[in-house]
Amino acid sequence: MLLTTTSVLDGYRVIKYLGLVSGEAILGANIFRDFFAGIRDIVGGRVGGYEKELKKAKDLAFEEMIEQARQLGANAIIGIDIDYETITGGSKSGMLMVSVSGTAVMIE
Repeated sequence: MLLTTTSVLDGYRVIKYLGLVSGEAILGANIFRDFFAGIRDIVGGRVGGYEKELKKAKDLAFEEMIEQARQLGANAIIGIDIDYETITGGSKSGMLMVSVSGTAVMIE
């Protein structure tokens, strides 16, 4: 499956547009990770726990989108858009949300 954020693929021709496909993933962030992230924000540096969870959410969202495209008979997804959001509850415990969408196509 060819994936791209562009709407044009050099060297390929879109022969059929199959429709919009999307994927979403929401993962809860661990309260201890939140606490240590706050400390890390004060002293500086990267927050490895968040980076790992964000990659995991992105991978899950892409897997879901790719599966939808396969079910439509696509061999590529063009115009992919990736959105990242944090959802904060009343207890300040947050969740990470990643949503991806694109156009499933047949290319040759």
